[in-house]
Amino acid sequence: MFREIDIPVTFIVGGDQTNDEIEEAGADIVVLGGRHIASGGRMSAFGRGLYNPAISGKLARWIAGHDTPSTIYHLHGWSKVLSPAVFSALRPVAARTVVHAHDFFLACPNGAYQDYRRGEPCERVPLGASCLATNCDKRSYAQKLWRAARHEALSLACASGYEESPVVMIHQGMRPFFTRAGYDEKRLVTIRNPVRPFSEERIAAEDHEIFYFVGRIEAEKGVFDLAKAARTAGVPLKMIGDGPARSEIQSRYPEIEIAGWLDRRAIGRALADARALVMPSLYREPFGLVAMEASTSGLPVILSGNALLAKDIADAGLGIAFDPARGGALADALKNVAELPRERIKAMSEAAFARPGDIATTPAQWRDQLLALYATRTAAAYPRHPSTMKVAS
Repeated sequence: MFREIDIPVTFIVGGDQTNDEIEEAGADIVVLGGRHIASGGRMSAFGRGLYNPAISGKLARWIAGHDTPSTIYHLHGWSKVLSPAVFSALRPVAARTVVHAHDFFLACPNGAYQDYRRGEPCERVPLGASCLATNCDKRSYAQKLWRAARHEALSLACASGYEESPVVMIHQGMRPFFTRAGYDEKRLVTIRNPVRPFSEERIAAEDHEIFYFVGRIEAEKGVFDLAKAARTAGVPLKMIGDGPARSEIQSRYPEIEIAGWLDRRAIGRALADARALVMPSLYREPFGLVAMEASTSGLPVILSGNALLAKDIADAGLGIAFDPARGGALADALKNVAELPRERIKAMSEAAFARPGDIATTPAQWRDQLLALYATRTAAAYPRHPSTMKVAS
């Protein structure tokens, strides 16, 4: 979208893969050649994930050779390949760096403020005594301590130079979790995710009975709770996606049809017989893009109260939020939506299809809000250099 308005873009890839779509759009691609922390031997992955000096050195050299006073650096994902070392490389240009918080890895060692062992959201202060003493990791306490060490490396890498660098949150509900971790509120900016509907035509939810789940089929997404609730409520359920829990779901709940991974257009076609989409996540979803992609297609949405979008959806009358900690709440929500009068479901569907802008942004709105934020950084860093903006992402 930046290239469509003639802003030069360099897409910096931490790994070793390129992307044809980005290249065809006219962006330059720089491949740093790093490896995912899950690849290779355990000890080498441990070191790369903790702090990857090779990646830092390559990025620092690229910046030294290509930086201009009007270049904006927009950092998206860093936790899987780049490591906290990326912040060291960006420190000389931190005044023109924007960091996007698509999750909680900037604030919480396990990236989710979730106690995976107990299956409940975490309210602890990151790296506090209670945090360090708690085994909240999916795998082991040793993994938790490694994550804590990496978080300390992140803090050290950002100890100076980033005092005013904006942190873009995808929902304002993320704010208290970042302030709890010590972030200055002045740095926190909310720019909601851009949404493209699965279907350009309204899905007539009032004419259908089938409930859908779309996403990764794994326990933390609440798929087992959903399967059980659908059986209890006596409603038909289909799933679109794949994941480690797929075979167990198919074995225990043979009545559920699972379509596997589908592209966007195929998802839109599959949802043509849907009454509602269900997002039953057990952990805090900072946004829940699939919920808005379905909602703007005309589908009512049933969301776990752990999703930050849940209150927005419920308050706007576009769906129902349920308490995942209360047994039977999800089954009650499914039954409620199944039994709503046709006129009520149609009204919810039409309101959702109207695409309320205060819950999500359109792609064009998202682009313009980012550009407005970028402009504040170039002006702050180089007030006398109104040069043409460039973006390195």
